Amino acid sequence: MSSILGDKGTTVNERQTTVAAVLAGLILVGGAAYFLTGSSSNQRGHSDRTTLVETVRAEERQLNIRIEAVGSTLAKQAIDIVAQVSGPLIEIKFEPGQRVAKGDVLARLEQKTEQASVAEARASAIQANLALKRARSLRAKRNISAATVEERQAAALRAKAQLEQAEERLAKRTIRAPFAGQVGLKRVHVGAQVDVNIILTTLDDLSQVEIDFAVPERFYGQIKKGQNISAKSAAFPDRIFTGVISSIDTRVGEVSRAFKVRALVPNNDGSLPAGMFMHVDVTLEAHKGVVVPEQAVIANAEHHIIYTVVDNVAHKNEVQLGRREVGIVEVLSGIKPDDVVVTSGLQRLRDGVRVKIVSPQSTLEPVSPVSQVKKSANAG
Repeated sequence: MSSILGDKGTTVNERQTTVAAVLAGLILVGGAAYFLTGSSSNQRGHSDRTTLVETVRAEERQLNIRIEAVGSTLAKQAIDIVAQVSGPLIEIKFEPGQRVAKGDVLARLEQKTEQASVAEARASAIQANLALKRARSLRAKRNISAATVEERQAAALRAKAQLEQAEERLAKRTIRAPFAGQVGLKRVHVGAQVDVNIILTTLDDLSQVEIDFAVPERFYGQIKKGQNISAKSAAFPDRIFTGVISSIDTRVGEVSRAFKVRALVPNNDGSLPAGMFMHVDVTLEAHKGVVVPEQAVIANAEHHIIYTVVDNVAHKNEVQLGRREVGIVEVLSGIKPDDVVVTSGLQRLRDGVRVKIVSPQSTLEPVSPVSQVKKSANAG
């Protein structure tokens, strides 16, 4: 019986030993697996903390304080060409768009009656002058009275005046350019009956154009005659027209709180017609400042943040901003020229986070002089 118990006891011990061994083995395997998994996870976590960013270097640039406005071109001189008298149109001497000199004939009205009147008046004037000449000769011989000579002299003067009136009436039948310029479209055709209310064409002196535009009243003391302006039109997107301020209105609009300014722009090639819409920029002053791209700035309710990179580590900088221009913003304090500024990947950044720069730029993109002023006129 004891043998049987001994055998059973040995069996239980062996089973316990086997279970303990199995458990120990499972613990060792699990620990090894946990160690390996944790190590791999830590390595992946470390990799995740390296943030990919794009950067650019802050630059010092000359910044211009400018006013942006809109206006329309006006010809230096512009008139509607109309007849001074009524009558049938017998001749048109211009083509649309033609440049003409002062005094050039543009059109003629029927003038046979006026030509006859001139011929008649000229004959009368000749006859009156001959009569005066004979009277003076007779008076020298004392064959006629002085009163007769005076009558002949008055008659000659009347005949001269009548001739001048007839010539004036004839001249009005010929329509001439009052100044040099460019004619517009033909509004009538040969054979039409015209009067003083019918426009034959237009005449514009486009050697220079004027641009009228409005400026907010707070700039009144800063706008001066002779200041340079630049202007741009949608019709010529790659061209900048330059000119100077020629006159400033003496009144400020009670509703608009703005005043009118007129600039004179050379237009020797005639590119700019009258009435063209223009974007105008007026430079008031210039200064140097540190600028970064607008997308580099993180704004919140209290301050602005810019991240810089030093030795592949991101650093948070509270900055004070100045003027904004198209695509860039001036930084008054917080960063210096040549600082490496983060422009992309900002949403994943924290102070002290390691970063990898994937697309560095050494300089900012250039900004055109005209496009820099998009927000100037609306500031304040």
